[in-house]
Amino acid sequence: MAYRPGGVIHAYQKYDPAKFPSPTDSPPDLVSPAFEQALMYGNFRELTEEELARAIRLDPSQIAGLGPSLDALRAMLEERKRRILEKYETPTVVKKARQSFLKSTKHVRLPKAMDRVFRRAVVEEQPYLLESLWYQTGDDNSDSAREILNVSERMADKHNIEEMASEYDFTGLESMSIPKALEIKGELEQIDELLKQLEEAAKTAQIGLIDMEMLNQFAEPSDMQQLEEMRHQVENLLREQAERQGLERDPDNQGGFRLTPKAYKIFQGRLLERIFSELAPSRSGRHGGDVVGEGAVELQRTKPYEFGDSVANIDLPQTVINALLRQGDERPIRLRNDDIVVHKTRNHPKCATCVIMDMSGSMRYDGQYVNVKRMALAMQGLINSEYPGDFLRFIEMYTFAKLTPPGEIINLMPKPVTIHDPWVRLKADMSDQEISEHEVHPHFTNIQHGLKLARQNLVNTDTPNRQIVLITDGLPTAHFDNEWLYMLYPPDPMTEQATMREAQLCQKEGITINIFLVPSWSQSEEDIRFAYRLAEATTGRVFFTSGGDLDRFVVWDYVQNRRDIIS
Repeated sequence: MAYRPGGVIHAYQKYDPAKFPSPTDSPPDLVSPAFEQALMYGNFRELTEEELARAIRLDPSQIAGLGPSLDALRAMLEERKRRILEKYETPTVVKKARQSFLKSTKHVRLPKAMDRVFRRAVVEEQPYLLESLWYQTGDDNSDSAREILNVSERMADKHNIEEMASEYDFTGLESMSIPKALEIKGELEQIDELLKQLEEAAKTAQIGLIDMEMLNQFAEPSDMQQLEEMRHQVENLLREQAERQGLERDPDNQGGFRLTPKAYKIFQGRLLERIFSELAPSRSGRHGGDVVGEGAVELQRTKPYEFGDSVANIDLPQTVINALLRQGDERPIRLRNDDIVVHKTRNHPKCATCVIMDMSGSMRYDGQYVNVKRMALAMQGLINSEYPGDFLRFIEMYTFAKLTPPGEIINLMPKPVTIHDPWVRLKADMSDQEISEHEVHPHFTNIQHGLKLARQNLVNTDTPNRQIVLITDGLPTAHFDNEWLYMLYPPDPMTEQATMREAQLCQKEGITINIFLVPSWSQSEEDIRFAYRLAEATTGRVFFTSGGDLDRFVVWDYVQNRRDIIS
């Protein structure tokens, strides 16, 4: 008799819990969806657990074997749909719906003016005309209102049934009543929606996409129970990974998450990885382990030792070889001054940068403000990781300009447009204590104030390498003249002159202005000409870039600038 082990034997036929997910699989990226939501909405909307679950992309192999087969559920729904289509025919019910609609119009009695509109609505089958007539009756309980409502319902039935007949290929022989046809239409639409959800879930493992309540009408109770268990496992996995990647529960909102410094670091690292991976290695010449900090950096080339050179930079192998070549077989080896060679060195200077981020009202269009904030986070990540000695400040620019701590960048939003006049000529005395910033229209573009604040922050930095990165979509529309704030639209030459004066003060302090002009619906040739004039007047540069490439352009230009400074 073959040996049989004692005790209860339990065979797992569907899955092994220890393999969910496999330890070798990379964890799902929860940080990026969380940051994209925060970039879009700032702190105006909390990221809920349901939204996070819907944004995550899991490897479908991680849920293979958990619960019922998604393919089996799809097959079950497709079979149900096939049986319906093979059972019924639609020409009869379409005819019934048309007759019911026409019959409902026979006994409607309306005033002459309204009757003409009513007949037009019937002939053209326009629901909005019937709706306007129903409002004109003024009394919901009147006979006219009830008759119009009845006609409107019969018209809707006719349209729905005709839509079903044109959308689905019925091949059966059994006729339907109008209520039955509407019921069948609803069932077919539910099946189609569930099939879409199951297909998406099979591709991305997003079990949260499936409408469990709707599916419960068609699936077996045992399958629904297993599917619900699978959904809970996926949710538990996401909750655990969220904590590991720096997303924590917001104590002020039990259903939402908030971003921790750990999440910032992870997201910035992924941003930089994406930015540099998009650059061709043959052109970029970028290698890992770039030198950071300050001080002397050794080069491959050497030179003869001179008095005052640091002994720390001696090329010891080459020095010994020189002594051997000169001395031959004599022992002991004696070094002379002309044997010693040292590595050439270069300084690794600091770079001071102020990034001016346009958050005026026009940056809302096409979501340009999202690209600006993503670029700012990438810049901060680059400085923190590779150039920790560099000086970096961020300035939010709108009608005013303000320093923005890096931790608050993600919450910046374009200012709401509070005045829609095509011609605006306003000024405010900001020295008047009765006037506060909150009483001033915030959506204008004050480049002059942004440049002034950047200059004040850069002028005292202990490096000659200073630059301003100005990100905007067009002409300035606000400026300060002493204590007076001017808001002028369309853009006025007086504002441009004030902006140019401030830019020339920046040039006088040795500050380079780099303008990144992002596209906008309102951008014109004059916006581009202004950017050129500003760059030419200050020996700066203009970059034209699509919003989606803004982070790559700004970060890579920063890296290239540092190399130019070093060499």
